[in-house]
Amino acid sequence: MLRAAHVSALEARLREFPVVAILGARQVGKTTLAQQVAAKRGGPVTVFDLERPEDLARLGDPMLALEGLRGLVVLDEIQRRPELFPALRVLADRRPRRARFLVLGSAAPELLRQSSESLAGRIFHYELGPIGIDEAPPTRLERLWVRGGFPRSYLARSEAESVRWREEFVRTFVERDLPLMGSPMPPATAHRFWSMLSHYHGQLLNSSELGRAFGISDMTARRWLDLLSRTFMVRLLAPWHENLGKRLVKSPKIYLWDSGLLHTLLGIAGADDLQRHPKIGASWEGFAIRCVEHALGARRAESFFWATQAGAELDLLVVRGSRRVGFEIKRTTAPEVTKSMRIALDDLRLERLDVIHAGRHSYQLAPKIRAVALTRLLTDVPRLDR
Repeated sequence: MLRAAHVSALEARLREFPVVAILGARQVGKTTLAQQVAAKRGGPVTVFDLERPEDLARLGDPMLALEGLRGLVVLDEIQRRPELFPALRVLADRRPRRARFLVLGSAAPELLRQSSESLAGRIFHYELGPIGIDEAPPTRLERLWVRGGFPRSYLARSEAESVRWREEFVRTFVERDLPLMGSPMPPATAHRFWSMLSHYHGQLLNSSELGRAFGISDMTARRWLDLLSRTFMVRLLAPWHENLGKRLVKSPKIYLWDSGLLHTLLGIAGADDLQRHPKIGASWEGFAIRCVEHALGARRAESFFWATQAGAELDLLVVRGSRRVGFEIKRTTAPEVTKSMRIALDDLRLERLDVIHAGRHSYQLAPKIRAVALTRLLTDVPRLDR
């Protein structure tokens, strides 16, 4: 599928930076997106797939292989050869610039630390997530929730085919991809740990509890969790805290990045199973948060949750500069204003608070508080850059 908004954004970044990194989970569509960018740009394109032995051999001497190239140079699976970054720095500093480099990686910048150290000021990190609400028609929103946003899962011809793809993805990820990232966990252990995390989806992180449940130290549990976070499988939503004169919750919340993978790890086979599962509310909450971020154009670093020790909370707080917008997620068709919402509105000095719900219509609930249907996010929630 054509992901036009991402293509346009990457074209703009390639005009600004000599090196652009597309970072995201395996199979999320990085290679296809790079092909779409290359087709739109025109001109010479050279592709190196670092999973292919012959391409690795060609890059044995990086300067010899790359120095004479023109146009767009694509380096796929860059996390396999982070030692290429010093050579890219030299090539990026040439004047005039003869080539632009599009590097694709299945790990966050923390695992590609050399990219930040060697290419500071020369590289732009572009995170590509699963298919979002802005890329799926409203009539297929439930499919996006149930199957998740990995293209081959979402676009599968049947529910059973989608389930099989996700099961195989999980198996391949723990058996092949995690060891390549330096994971100390044996594959069977990694699968059990990831499955256990799915039951904590939407809950506060408690490393000690995770460690006890799995028979490991809390520090080891946190290291394993960080690895899954850096490979775009788990998302830790940071707490917002400032000096409000109140005791605030300071532990992050755990969410699995993709709702389809969450359902697979929970043993949910399809929409019917999901409707009967006790984690349905938590699943819908995580999915709705991702939808809101897509609709707003919000970055991960701008998203938080807020909670006080006294019980007031807000599911999602988006902060950009001096602007603060709050969101409560309610899987109901008739949301109501709560005391917690009013406290969050006042204490956080919110521009507005939107209650995202499962009904069909959006309407005003109270001053600065609206009920917004999930299916109407793109029309009823203004982007932060407008």
